[in-house]
Amino acid sequence: MARSARLFEIIQLLRGASGPMRAVDIAAALEVTQRTVYRDVASLQSMRVPIEGAAGVGYILRPGFDLPPLNFDVEEAEAITVGLSMIARTGDKGLQRAARRAARKIADATPLSETLFSSTWGPEASDRVDLSLVRDAIREEQKLQLQYLDAQNIETTRVIKPVAVVYYSESIVIAGWCELRADFRHFRPDRIVGYDILPDHFRGEGRVLRQRWAQDHAGDL
Repeated sequence: MARSARLFEIIQLLRGASGPMRAVDIAAALEVTQRTVYRDVASLQSMRVPIEGAAGVGYILRPGFDLPPLNFDVEEAEAITVGLSMIARTGDKGLQRAARRAARKIADATPLSETLFSSTWGPEASDRVDLSLVRDAIREEQKLQLQYLDAQNIETTRVIKPVAVVYYSESIVIAGWCELRADFRHFRPDRIVGYDILPDHFRGEGRVLRQRWAQDHAGDL
């Protein structure tokens, strides 16, 4: 989670708390260390966010502090409600956690629909692959090395330039330029037996590669 998003989330947690929140509880909610929480709270206090308390005691947000409002009409709120609930279908635990954080933020600013629901059925993400790290690699234009089982269960090593994660109703695939095949290939996380994020980057190529991939696979999306 980016630091700016983490600071925002700390404010939201304190706003919704019924009493002082300990650093250990904030750290557990954000999946960071207590030391990170101490630093972030100190940064917020230096920016005049009215947080009171101390390490070992707990923190509270003084009443009256608010964030800029969001305004959605009824259909926009309904669209957001359905969209966030459908993220459960991806099987991507990182996206699901982000969707819950987003729902809390939006609900604090504007009411979401209570009349729309979405089935959570969808593919199960592989426990061997952290898709949050894959999405980071896509954003940072960083190569991945995969140990991959093909359809015949033959293991190969592939170095790819990842460009997208595609969530189909029956599966998840990582799209990337495969250096071995010199072409675009799709890799299912459940067939990846090991992977490394390489120090090699492909700066400036990601957008062009993604556009080429989207054109080649427009009928699949």
